[in-house]
Amino acid sequence: MKGKSVGYFIIASAIIWGAVIIGAAIIMRDSPVKHSMNMLLSGGAASHLLFIWGPLGAMFKKMKEE
Repeated sequence: MKGKSVGYFIIASAIIWGAVIIGAAIIMRDSPVKHSMNMLLSGGAASHLLFIWGPLGAMFKKMKEE
């Protein structure tokens, strides 16, 4: 069961970064504004760390303690 929940985190990670890449392509197509691109990528990286690797790290720590 635990391995199954890790798969959900991996899928969520792929969805987040897929959205970031698509958003970056849309921004680059219309206008080469570096500030907007940096904001998008920073937001994607921050949400990835908070919502994926934070809980995943806590889960790995809990599994290690057991």
